[in-house]
Amino acid sequence: MAERLATDAVGFEASFSTLLEAARGEAASVEAAVAQIIDAVRREGDQAVCEATRRFDKVSLAVADLLIPPAEIEAAAEAVPEAENAALRLAAERIEAFHRRQVPDNFAFTDAAGVRMGLRWQALDAVGVYVPGGKAAYPSTVLMNVIPARVAGVSRIIMCVPCPGGAIPLLVAAAAHLAGVSEVYRIGGAQAIAAMAFGTSTIAPVDRIVGPGNAYVAEAKRQVFGRVGIDSVAGPSEVVILADAENDPRLVAMDLLAQAEHDEAAQAILITDEAAFADRVEAAVEEALRTLPRANIAGASWQGHGAVIVARNWDEAADLVNRLAPEHVELMLAAPMPVFDRIRHAGAVFLGRWTPEALGDYVAGPNHVLPTSRTARFSSGLSVLDFLKRTSFVAADSTALRRIGPAAVTLAEAEGLSAHARSVALRLA
Repeated sequence: MAERLATDAVGFEASFSTLLEAARGEAASVEAAVAQIIDAVRREGDQAVCEATRRFDKVSLAVADLLIPPAEIEAAAEAVPEAENAALRLAAERIEAFHRRQVPDNFAFTDAAGVRMGLRWQALDAVGVYVPGGKAAYPSTVLMNVIPARVAGVSRIIMCVPCPGGAIPLLVAAAAHLAGVSEVYRIGGAQAIAAMAFGTSTIAPVDRIVGPGNAYVAEAKRQVFGRVGIDSVAGPSEVVILADAENDPRLVAMDLLAQAEHDEAAQAILITDEAAFADRVEAAVEEALRTLPRANIAGASWQGHGAVIVARNWDEAADLVNRLAPEHVELMLAAPMPVFDRIRHAGAVFLGRWTPEALGDYVAGPNHVLPTSRTARFSSGLSVLDFLKRTSFVAADSTALRRIGPAAVTLAEAEGLSAHARSVALRLA
């Protein structure tokens, strides 16, 4: 059973604080092992990538096999049933439509002093997308990471995906073909991150790496940050569901388990205002676990990290959400908007009884790459902006310089930077 809490119970604050701080994910550190893999790829390039793939993924590849030929991608995409291709196209269209609205405008203006200034946005040159492929195939990850980069104008988008047996999953190939990936490599793990960051003879380096992965992938992204940009070091997935007693407990239970089935370290939390309804949801979870194909994973997540919290009211529930700062929030309420207005920290919020989080995973439109592990307090989901960089510009003529330059001289002298001061003062003489 998941942990049961009530905000009016003695000791709630201590129990809730323990829930907030509880560690999830792999306890053993992989820092040293990942550092060795990255160092080997930096020194030995393609050979180290092939060796790590043989060792960790049990796939033997020659250097010539790393890049998947475009014809193989196209053939795999054509082998996907039309119903699945149609679903991919619908998802891609909706994701692109949402992300096109995020493209920012350049601006320029001349202020009262006569100084012209502004901001110019430009796309990154090259982006690497990591797509997991160990336990399952994730075409949705391809769409969510590649489409915003393409909308931003990135000219080279490469993808690395583990391929058990050497063959790329058909749906992943179809998604890559549809989204416009430039190059696809059949490698995964820390070696793929290192190859994209530092480059090899076969794989040219990129400027930013995005996409989820296991503990080794997350640690590799952390270690190469600075050499390249990254989206985030993602932790296990999570959802908080606020649900009133008017809901069907089976639907709430399934939404909780939809998150729990991701991974044994995932977290699903229910907050409700009625203890009897909490009982019904918990019973529905246990019933669903009897038939769910991934019951072992979902059950371990629910047992180890799940929680049911009975709050006194929805304002209090919203305050708990802000402290949890979760990746996903579902507001299964008759009137979700007042509660939504109080929520400040969440990666994505799903409003109403007819908007399950799973809709956002695939076809809603907003990105499903979101901040985890309470990082929604200070970060946001993946967007077009992650694939753009901004450059400011300033242009002053002699008149403008005379108006604002003396203040620059004063400040530079106050900081003891005489060359800075003279750089301006000589132009004012």
